[in-house]
Amino acid sequence: MMSGVADSSSDQRRGVKRTDAALEAAEKVVYLGIAALLVVASVVLLAVAAKDLAEVLNDFNTNPVVDALDTLLLLFIVVELLSAIRITMAKRELVAEPFLLVGIIASIKEIVVLSVKAAESIGEGQIFKDQLWQIAVLGVVVLLLGVTAWMLRIKEREPQEGQANLAGKH
Repeated sequence: MMSGVADSSSDQRRGVKRTDAALEAAEKVVYLGIAALLVVASVVLLAVAAKDLAEVLNDFNTNPVVDALDTLLLLFIVVELLSAIRITMAKRELVAEPFLLVGIIASIKEIVVLSVKAAESIGEGQIFKDQLWQIAVLGVVVLLLGVTAWMLRIKEREPQEGQANLAGKH
């Protein structure tokens, strides 16, 4: 009677292990697919930025440079996401820092775009004020994300401190 229960339990464990292995393989396939698409997006964005900068030679003004900067900041975001996938696959855990960097870069990208738009709408009253408020809010977001990333790094550098506190409580 007992051997039947043991066999059943052993079969269950093997089934759980097979299911886990299948899900892990599926997870890797999805991550690799996302990574491949991000690489393609990176190459396209790099080409677009190069094209934008080449337009400076034809039309000597700042618009193509601002467009190229906007594209390059978007490229930084894509590369940071690619880095996040690489780290996630290597460590088999979700790491927050790359996503914080993406948030910082995305906010800075919007600040740059809004600054150009605000410069064009000086004297337009409410539109200009709204753009300045958006820039201010994004500045605060950058500061908060930066402080969060800094605190996360401090925590990661001293992981034994948290363990010592836990050990002292027991």
